Amino acid sequence: MAATRPNILWYCADQQRWDTIHALGNAHIRTDALDALAASGVAFNKAYTQSPICTPARATFLTGRYPASHHVYRNGNAYFPAHETLVTKRLADAGYDCALVGKLHLAAAKHYEVRTDDGYRVFHWSHHPTPDQAFGHDYENWLKHEKKVDPVELYANVNYFCGPGIASEYHQTTWCSEMAMRFITERRDRPWMISVNPFDPHGPFDAPPEYLKRYRPADLPLPRFRPSDIERQRAFTAIDQQTKHAEDPRVRKTIVPVSADGHDAIASAHNDYDALEVKANYYAMIEQIDDQFARIMQTLRDSGQLENTIVVYMSDHGEMLGDHGLILKGCRFFDGLVRVPLIMSWPGQFADGLRSDALVETIDVAPTLMAACGLEVPVAMQGKSLLPLLTGQTDPHRHKSAVVSEYRDAMGGHADHSHASMVFDGRYKSVFYHGHDLAELFDSVADPEEYENLWLHSGNEALKLAQMRGHMNALMATVDVGPPRFSNY
Repeated sequence: MAATRPNILWYCADQQRWDTIHALGNAHIRTDALDALAASGVAFNKAYTQSPICTPARATFLTGRYPASHHVYRNGNAYFPAHETLVTKRLADAGYDCALVGKLHLAAAKHYEVRTDDGYRVFHWSHHPTPDQAFGHDYENWLKHEKKVDPVELYANVNYFCGPGIASEYHQTTWCSEMAMRFITERRDRPWMISVNPFDPHGPFDAPPEYLKRYRPADLPLPRFRPSDIERQRAFTAIDQQTKHAEDPRVRKTIVPVSADGHDAIASAHNDYDALEVKANYYAMIEQIDDQFARIMQTLRDSGQLENTIVVYMSDHGEMLGDHGLILKGCRFFDGLVRVPLIMSWPGQFADGLRSDALVETIDVAPTLMAACGLEVPVAMQGKSLLPLLTGQTDPHRHKSAVVSEYRDAMGGHADHSHASMVFDGRYKSVFYHGHDLAELFDSVADPEEYENLWLHSGNEALKLAQMRGHMNALMATVDVGPPRFSNY
């Protein structure tokens, strides 16, 4: 490790799928900055979130603890548990100058968010960019006082489901970069850490017009879909999901404008959509993120700080994007929703150009940062540090035997209060919808696109039993054992 503690740039997009980076296999999208980051570091091909919903996912990677231990399962919580400690607080206590730009979303955040003891000295909070969702936040102030525009007028004609958004000059993602660059170039005599959390590519799908015109929907591949998806999704009508029933993504449709007036379009079901229009807009949003991420990286180079900065790029969870006839998110565990991008770079310290097939979880990021900074990883952290893999001390394609993801009444507003859990062991993915006679079992080798539910097939009882046993063991390992032992009595 380096003689001095490294700086940390931790960039977390919102709702970005694992398969949206050009250098990692998507020929239909431009992501020059992320391609360069992957070339200079380690890209994890099999990184999984511990929840397909924002708040529990973020609580997990910020604490290094599973939802079964920190008990943050839902969006919209009144507060974040005071007894849980964020890795950013641990870094601040170790002498880091910490900042946040954009989302935090550890508690309810429609108009404001009750902060926990998060360790951030600088707190440029903006949960959501549009004026209907937040008032008086830092992004809105930037628009009014620096860009000299009225936020309400700026967003007045934006389609709250899918369509052209505001120009990149005024975009929240651009604001995130501006604030990050200012913080990075402050004069200080200690290491810094910044969390950069733009709202995109979370819906609504509203890329800047100058980016949207670069993608023709007809040129993009259709989502993963078979006609049988329509029928098989009917079994999940009682399961909480923002898309209420599957739609054939091959059918082109006219997108109906959606107003923000009295309509929470971001979290609403919207079945009358054109899958390729949505995909084009989503890709355009990610390309804009990539360009803004490039500006931050250039600031690191220009200020001579790149060589001593750990850069993490990731997402909290994915997006269905039309796969199996579904969009948005909810209580489902297809790869599009629970598999996320994760790239880590530190020039001269981490391997470069490595594509790791190891099973990793977003919970592993916090202990990795602690270890890389020369700090003791707390016993309370349940994630497993990636540092030995990143530095070439261990097999780069082996880390964990299984990954776990859970959903427990996460979105609210659903009569069923859905609960489900997923375990993936590198080949088989088992999913149980607790309280329902529903289960899924997919073979990622024979069926990587997750069409055939082996749970419904007869004659494989031994496989089912083995996967149930593995599933129970993996879930049990996510539960905190409690206070330290004082004695044997």
